[in-house]
Amino acid sequence: MKRTSPQGILGFPVTPMDAEGNIDLEALGENIEFLIKEGLSAIFVACGAGEFHAISTEEYRAIVKVGVEKTNGKVPLYTGVGGNIKHAVEQAEISAELGAEGYLILPPYLIDPSQDGLNHYLSTIIRSTSLNAIVYQRDNCVMDLETLRKLCEYEQLVGFKDGIGNMEQVIEFANAIGDRLEWINGMPLAEVTMPAYLNIGYKTYSSAISNYIPHISAQFFEALLNGNMEKVYALHKDVILPIHRIRRQKKGYAVSLIKAGMRIVGLPVETNVRAPIAPVEPNHYESLEGIIETAFKKYPVKTTVN
Repeated sequence: MKRTSPQGILGFPVTPMDAEGNIDLEALGENIEFLIKEGLSAIFVACGAGEFHAISTEEYRAIVKVGVEKTNGKVPLYTGVGGNIKHAVEQAEISAELGAEGYLILPPYLIDPSQDGLNHYLSTIIRSTSLNAIVYQRDNCVMDLETLRKLCEYEQLVGFKDGIGNMEQVIEFANAIGDRLEWINGMPLAEVTMPAYLNIGYKTYSSAISNYIPHISAQFFEALLNGNMEKVYALHKDVILPIHRIRRQKKGYAVSLIKAGMRIVGLPVETNVRAPIAPVEPNHYESLEGIIETAFKKYPVKTTVN
């Protein structure tokens, strides 16, 4: 049977924490249930938004366990693996043991590798289990076409997620490799760049704002797929680009701004984050409140009539 990768809008839940920095697994479970209810096509736990960099192996195991229990076959459950190669393989094995469908391979720790070194890193993780694997191009994990071709020899590899934004390169990749892989837009606040990515074959993306305003992600993607560019540009102007401007104000807002948004809409998440990420500044929090208020007023949640 042909392996497939998740498609559409992918959900990346945060890792909720209390004031002492302890992980709130109950809140994590509630947030996963919320994302599933809102129609996200897959759940990716313990990735960048989930503060992968700052959790212990014991915490990682607990997070994956909650993810598997809450998805329960309703949608695919993927995990984040990466960093130290030994840790990455251990995380992959934990994911397989607990019943995840696959994992997203995050960049290696510290080293800026050569292409053969990068191939060794990625292939070692891909081959470590029989689970599906998605490679994530960002930071110090930037592949050339030959490296990606070699990785495609492994049946476990089902997707390529881009977080760099080199349009010449991603066009070349999609053109050369075609539908062998699912092409995923993983740029910061991917709704900003998704109109460009869709035109070159990227029909899937990870959505940060779906953690707190999933109806905006859904309306945006529906409009984009239907060619309703007036609606797309309106959502850009009123909601997406204003949030993106706040996001660029401070490093680490990729995570802390999500938690702030979730708290604003009443989800069971506090704004606590682990070092070196810093929480959202009060003035930015207030600005985000205003944008979210606009989002609900101008683009209300669609009600389902039974």
